[in-house]
Amino acid sequence: MHGIKLICINICLYSLMPVISQNTANIHGPGLDPINIILPARYFSIVLNENSNKSSAIEFKARGHAFNSGDTKRPCRVWHNILNRRDGSFIARYKLYEECINFQLEVTQDGVHLGGSPYKFGKAVIKHEMCNCPRDFNHWLVKNQCGDVPEQVQMDLQYFRNINWAKLRSQVIERFNKPEAISICHYVISDNRLYRKCYGEHVGFKMFTDNILLFLLRRIKFPDMEFMTNLGDWPLVREKAVPVFSWCGSEDTYDIVMPTYDITQATLENMGRVTLDMLSVQGNTPRQWDEREAKVFWRGRDSHPSRLKLIDIAKEHPELFNVSMTNFFFYKNKQEKYGPKSPHVSFFKFFDYKFQIGIDGTVAAYRFPYLLAGGSLIFKQTSKYYEHFYHLLKPEEHYIPIEEDLSDLKSKVDWAVNHDDESQQMAKNAQEFANNHLLPNDIICYHAHLFNEYSKLLSGDNSLLDGMEEVPQPTESQTCQCLPDQLKDEL
Repeated sequence: MHGIKLICINICLYSLMPVISQNTANIHGPGLDPINIILPARYFSIVLNENSNKSSAIEFKARGHAFNSGDTKRPCRVWHNILNRRDGSFIARYKLYEECINFQLEVTQDGVHLGGSPYKFGKAVIKHEMCNCPRDFNHWLVKNQCGDVPEQVQMDLQYFRNINWAKLRSQVIERFNKPEAISICHYVISDNRLYRKCYGEHVGFKMFTDNILLFLLRRIKFPDMEFMTNLGDWPLVREKAVPVFSWCGSEDTYDIVMPTYDITQATLENMGRVTLDMLSVQGNTPRQWDEREAKVFWRGRDSHPSRLKLIDIAKEHPELFNVSMTNFFFYKNKQEKYGPKSPHVSFFKFFDYKFQIGIDGTVAAYRFPYLLAGGSLIFKQTSKYYEHFYHLLKPEEHYIPIEEDLSDLKSKVDWAVNHDDESQQMAKNAQEFANNHLLPNDIICYHAHLFNEYSKLLSGDNSLLDGMEEVPQPTESQTCQCLPDQLKDEL
């Protein structure tokens, strides 16, 4: 009987399933499996049950001892915080700066542990995200809880078979090597090392592709592969035979769509150099639904003519709209009519208002994921442009669609004001969608699935071009001890 109890304890301790206590909280998320799921910042959700005391503060701690420090009792360097969604749920986050042992996570309320807390990981070495310990691709996908291949990946790759870069390379480079108009990068992954050569005048955005690829190469043993990435906003490919990766797709192009550089960088810099990410936006929205003002709020630059139309509508109906330009670049000659400019506003302050608007800029507005997460109702402009997740959104469930020319915007805002319960429910649906599809592990898994499926379509040998440079891993990535997968799984 004692042996049976011990097995049960171990299974419960390391289970990836939600841990539920009827009288306390439902605690779940990838951060509860730090052995297998290595993220720039780990995270999990805490949802108090209905009979819990929701007025008392929740406390979260992540701690352990430093591994390889020479002092086994020194606390490991880990930063942790907790974000309050103000609806009885919380997001716990923690970021490791070195390898830890005797690691544990504690979630308490008034000194009492919630759910399965404390979560203890014993002798297992918990690695930080800079550790360069790649695992078998398919093994990693399973351990990282990445699920099935995303539908958008399948749709984007359906046009390609037997991609042979030995035949494609020169013609693709010649076609898109237009320095004043287009910037692209040619990448090769060989022996799990990254190489590239970029073309164009404005190639600074290569750092975003570099960063996600280097992160994945520290996690996964990639097959050798070759590909091209578009560094601009506009999708490029007008015919089905040319495989190019882009951050935005459209109905009249065939680019292979990746998550945007914005949400990808927010994922990699979570609890780092960015202030806005998919988790922080939920912990910093200052008001609940009933406290928000029933107006449409928008700030942005003049990067689409529809934005000028929005200003016109707002001036006619100031009781329903609080919108203005923060900068004039494309229509400087119209600043007198559509100004004055407003100062930039913290994105978190957007959610002082019940209604947001998703309106195109040069392409799809890359702020859209954050709008979904913020708990307001979104009016989304009809557009030919899309991000990697748009096909999963449902009109009238996650957002209210509006015509491309905004001709029905006023009438639909009137409807939302007069149907407050339905509006609030759509806002909740949108936030739930964001939490199910757009959190950091979702973004990392999407990239991994995309490159894994793409690699299966390649034929012929990759070869490095003259002038290609290696993109090295950071020096601190070599300081970790890597164990075979089987041993790590046993731990």
